[in-house]
Amino acid sequence: MADQIKLGEESTAHGETVNGGVQEVAPDLGYKRLAIVNVIYYGKPGAGDRSWILIDTGIQGFTGSILRSAKSRFGGEGIPAAIILTHGHFDHVGTLEQLAHRWDVPIYAHQMELPYLNGKSAYPPPAPEAGGGLMSTLSPLYPRGPVDVSRWLHALPADGSVPGMLGWRWIHTPGHSAGHISLWRETDRTLIAGDAFITTNQESAYAVAMQIPELHGPPMYFTPDWESARDSVRELAALDPELAITGHGLAVRGPQLRLALRQLADRFDEIAVPKQSHYLGHPARAEDGTAYAIPGR
Repeated sequence: MADQIKLGEESTAHGETVNGGVQEVAPDLGYKRLAIVNVIYYGKPGAGDRSWILIDTGIQGFTGSILRSAKSRFGGEGIPAAIILTHGHFDHVGTLEQLAHRWDVPIYAHQMELPYLNGKSAYPPPAPEAGGGLMSTLSPLYPRGPVDVSRWLHALPADGSVPGMLGWRWIHTPGHSAGHISLWRETDRTLIAGDAFITTNQESAYAVAMQIPELHGPPMYFTPDWESARDSVRELAALDPELAITGHGLAVRGPQLRLALRQLADRFDEIAVPKQSHYLGHPARAEDGTAYAIPGR
């Protein structure tokens, strides 16, 4: 039974590494890998303060790295217009509170994700039995939140627009979390997928270190709703993206991306769903409240 879709080296979206280690994949779009996760910088280089957007904020300990890259890429004090979150897992909000206090800018997330970001709810427990590998085994040690940035926090507009990102729309892609979103720009068919699908085997510490390009479903140990995750991948595959930046792994582009994403959508249960997870058949969802846990439990 398959558990991966290989991507050739020619599918990776190689770009010039500029501006403090940012990998530039479009004139207004770049990403930077921070240990196990990517943060994304949207805006034209040299745009100046409050003229660009940060998408996700990585893991703890990298505030300085994000700040240095922002100043190098955009000039001024490197202050964005806003922070957009694909979701609130620890590896996507690790520097959020520090950046919020420093920058004093609005933070946007899906309405269903807000309880994890305003101090009210922790994420449901992980599934360390899902997928095998060291990253899964260690998942009970990962923070489940919540963080509290309620002073700056806003729900994304209901019309699908993305503040500060003209021409983009957000798409609700639940499964990995209740309020997970992806971002889509139709004009050049660019997708920021978050963790709806990823391009590395995130369960394996070796694969995370080597960054061999493969297409996978969302990280297994932190995905509590596999039916919704399948629907989300199918919705994204139907877009036929030209370029995809994911939360984990290398950015990929072109025909191999589209073919691999269609294969993942068509064979999701075989490729992406773990053989073991206590969420199989018992999903945690926002609709019935099971996606939200009491902090500290």
